Amino acid sequence: MKWLIAYTPLQFVIRILQGALIGLGAVLPGISGGVLCVIFGIYKIIMEFLADPFRKFKTHVPRLIPIGIGGVIGFLGIANLLSFLLDRYPDPSVCVFIGLITGMLPSLFREAGEQGRDRNSWVSMAVAMMLIFALLIGLRVLSVQITPNFAWYLFCGFCLALSVIAPGMSFSTLLMPLGLYEPFVAGIGALDFAILIPGGIGALATVILFARTVDSLFNTHYSVAFHAIIGVVIAATVMIIPFGSFAASLTSCLVNVFCIAAGIVAALLLDNFNQRFEKEKV
Repeated sequence: MKWLIAYTPLQFVIRILQGALIGLGAVLPGISGGVLCVIFGIYKIIMEFLADPFRKFKTHVPRLIPIGIGGVIGFLGIANLLSFLLDRYPDPSVCVFIGLITGMLPSLFREAGEQGRDRNSWVSMAVAMMLIFALLIGLRVLSVQITPNFAWYLFCGFCLALSVIAPGMSFSTLLMPLGLYEPFVAGIGALDFAILIPGGIGALATVILFARTVDSLFNTHYSVAFHAIIGVVIAATVMIIPFGSFAASLTSCLVNVFCIAAGIVAALLLDNFNQRFEKEKV
């Protein structure tokens, strides 16, 4: 029980709650687990551990245990709810997610410019946006149907891990337009090991292979890397807009507009809370 020494009982509980919010952010569209790690002041600790886990094990793991406990609680707790909503109310649910993503864009732009912007920043955003548009539009034009399997669930794990090690990247960004988000989340909620195992392998492999690289990239080319993430987010979000549902009837159009607005408001309120939290820490 030596790991309890790292925190007082109150601090331990607070860290569990923060971990639960990070878990929610990791699976909830539009919210980035990595951004919440930054906000709660634990991103550096996590990246130092992931970049050199053997040397940092004794010093960092005791501090990360309550975060991990909370993360599992938040992650699994929201998965079943999301699976239910996407199954019963697909278009309104997607519109809420679109609103959440849209509402988070101002904070992403703010964070992307913390170390200044230059021409390369805007170029990286435009290039990333065009690449994602080309990929997703190409899949639609060619009528490519993605059937979830072991390899695709490895990719889901890759996106999940990337959402933690790359602040601002929501793991749902690429999975939703590819049709992988719903089955992956449903599998997590049902504790389906046929999905959890490849997803876990993909996430672990991503951390091992890319954690140090991503950390170095953000340290040396922060603005360029962050703006590229914004480009990915914008393109992928546009591609999941259910245009057919808007045109189906006036009622469905109004419901979708309301859901988008609700998502935007929720995201802006969360951003406001995050800014106040940061000021209080200072």
